[in-house]
Amino acid sequence: MDNIRKASCMLLVVFAIAGGAAYISGARAASQAGAAPKADLQVPAAEANRIERDGVAVTFNLQPVSPGTGLIEGALADVQFRVSDVASGQPLSAIAPGAWLDQGQAGISAEGQKMQCKSRIGLYLKGVLNAKPLMDLNSYYLMVLNKDASITVIDPNTSLGGITSTMAVIMLKKPAMDWAVSSDDKRLFVSMPSAGEVAIVDTEKFQVEASVPAGVEPFRVALQPDERYLWVGNNSADEASSGVTVIDMQTRKIALSLATGKGHHEIAFSEDSRHAFVSNRQSGTVSVIDIASLKLLATLETGPAPLALSYSPLSQAVYVTDGKQGEITVIDAKSLKVRTVIEVGQGIGPLQFSQEGRYGFVLNTMQDRAVVIDAASDKVMHSLEVVAEPYQLVFTKAYAYIRGLATSRVSMVNLSSLGEGQKPILQSFEAGPSAPKLAGDLPLAESMGQGQDDNAVFVVNPVDNTTYFYMEGMNAPMFGYLNRGHSARAVTVVDRSLREVEPGLYSTRIKLPASGPLDIAFMINQPELTHCFTTDVQPNPQLQQAYAKARIEYLKQSPVITLGDPAVARFRITQGRDNSPRTGVTDLRVRYFMAPSSQSHEVVATELGDGVYEAPLAISKAGVYFVHVGSDSLHLPFGAQAYSSLRVQAVKPQSTASN
Repeated sequence: MDNIRKASCMLLVVFAIAGGAAYISGARAASQAGAAPKADLQVPAAEANRIERDGVAVTFNLQPVSPGTGLIEGALADVQFRVSDVASGQPLSAIAPGAWLDQGQAGISAEGQKMQCKSRIGLYLKGVLNAKPLMDLNSYYLMVLNKDASITVIDPNTSLGGITSTMAVIMLKKPAMDWAVSSDDKRLFVSMPSAGEVAIVDTEKFQVEASVPAGVEPFRVALQPDERYLWVGNNSADEASSGVTVIDMQTRKIALSLATGKGHHEIAFSEDSRHAFVSNRQSGTVSVIDIASLKLLATLETGPAPLALSYSPLSQAVYVTDGKQGEITVIDAKSLKVRTVIEVGQGIGPLQFSQEGRYGFVLNTMQDRAVVIDAASDKVMHSLEVVAEPYQLVFTKAYAYIRGLATSRVSMVNLSSLGEGQKPILQSFEAGPSAPKLAGDLPLAESMGQGQDDNAVFVVNPVDNTTYFYMEGMNAPMFGYLNRGHSARAVTVVDRSLREVEPGLYSTRIKLPASGPLDIAFMINQPELTHCFTTDVQPNPQLQQAYAKARIEYLKQSPVITLGDPAVARFRITQGRDNSPRTGVTDLRVRYFMAPSSQSHEVVATELGDGVYEAPLAISKAGVYFVHVGSDSLHLPFGAQAYSSLRVQAVKPQSTASN
C-alpha cells in the first residue's frame, strides 16, 4: 500500500489508541490461553464470509494451495476478496483494498467485533509497535541471494530489532551469479555458472520449479520486456560457445544458442522487444539480434572493451561504455547505427538510466565519480564525487543510489536537483560496518533493491551478513535484517500485496503464520468499508517440534571495535513458541575465527541471567571475525544455526561527513 493510500485510509478511523492497544493485547492473550468463541456467536460459514454494506458486497475465501490438505500452520494459502456492486452484480475494479491477518477475537459480541475491527485497522495503519498484525497483506518479501547455493526468503514485516523472520530457504543446485524477476513477481530466474543451468524459482511456493540448460558458464540473465524469451550471457573461455543462450519461456527450452564474441556479455533490449543488444567485452563489439527471427543483424564496433550497456526509452537508443577508451557509444535502436560518441574519460564502467530514461549514470570506479549524461541531448551534464570505487546503481523515482566497493557508505543523488546550471544535491548513509569487497566472491546480482513503495531501498552488506532498510528522508537505515545461517550477497523485492487478478477479485498468496482462530481485517476507501472476517487454522506437528528446539539470538552490540578493546560475544537462548529464555545451560561454547579463514578458538560462555550468555574473545589481530555457538546438551552443533560477525580495526576511524 502506497503512502497516499495509507494517509487517506487513516481518515476512516476514529478511536482511542490506548483502548485499541489494550484490546489487541487482550485478544492475543485470550487466543494464546485457548479461549473459544461463545457458541451464540457462531454463524454459517457462507454468511460469515460475505458482507453487504452501502451497496457493496465483499466475499472472502482462504484456500489452501495444496488440495486436500486443509488450512495448516506453515502451509501456503491463497487469500481472496471478491468485491462487487450489490444491485448490478458487476465487479468493482481498481479499488486498492487493504488487508491484515491477526489472531482471532474471543467472547466479543457482533457489535463489539465491528468496533474492535475498525480500531485494529487504525492501529495497523498508524504502525503502533505493540499492535502489529501477524501478517500485513499489503506487503512484500525479500529474496536474499546467498554465497552458497541458496536463496533466503525474509518477511520484513514480522521482523523487529534485528530478529528476522525467515519465511523459507530455497536450495539451488549450485551457487548463483545473477537473477531476473518476472513483472508479476511470480517467477525468479537464477543463473548457476558451474551447473550450466538457470533455475526457475516459484516465488509463491518458495521452491525451485525447474532447472533448465543455459549453455556454458551462464552469467548474466535478462528478461526481455514482453517476457517471451529469457536471455543468458555465456562467459565461456571457448569463443565457439561464448555468446548468448535464448530460452523460450513458454516451452522452457533453448530457442537459440549464438556465439557473439569473446569475453563477458551484457544484454539490453529495445522497449518493443524487437531487438536485443549483446556486448562482447574482449572482442570490442556489440551484437544486434532480431528477436522475431532470432537472427544476427549486425556487429558494431564500440571500442576495445565494452563494459556495460543500457537502453533509454526517452532517446530510443542503447548506450555502451568503454573503460579503456573512456567513451560512450550511442546506438540508435531503430536504424541500428552509431548515433554519436560521448567523451567521458578512462575508468568508466557500470551504466544505468533513471526510471523515466532521462538521466544516465556512468560510474567511474578508478576516479570515485559518477558522470550524469542527458538522454535528451546525449551530452555530459554533471560529474559527481561519490563513494569509493562505485560499482552498482539502483533508482527510485526521486533518487539514484550508488554503492561502492571500498566503503560501507551509499551515495544518494537527488534527481530533481539535476539539470543544466543546477548544483546536484548529494547525501550518503552508512549501510553496515565494512566495505563490500572485504567479503570477496561477489556476484553480478545487485546488492541493492528498490523498496515496495518506491521511496526506500534495501542494501546488503556481505561482511556482516545483514540487509539494511533505508527510507528516504532518514539519516541512517531504520532496520537491519540478519540472514541467519547463510552469507548474504544480493537482494531483490517480491511484492505480495493484494493484486487484482481478474475484475473485482483481489488476491495474494501467504504462508499461514499461526494456528487457531484468525481474523482477516479488510478495508476499502470508496465507499468507506471495514470488516473482519474469521477463519480457523490447524496446528502443524512438524512446526511444534521446531518450536521445541533451542534458538540463538545474538544481542545487538557495536559491530566494530578497536584492537585492544574488550571483545565479547553476547547472545540469548530461547525455546518454545513464545521464545521463553532457556536458562541454566552449562556447556555453551563459543567458536570464533578471522575471515577468510584461520585457526579457530573456543571459549566457554557464562550465564548473565534471563537466558543471556556471554563469552570473552581473545582478539590479537585486526580483521573480520565470525562467531558460532554450540552446545551438546541442546543438540546444537557449531554452524547449525545463525552466526555473528565482528570487525576489529587497528585504529579508531575519523568521523566521515556526508557527501
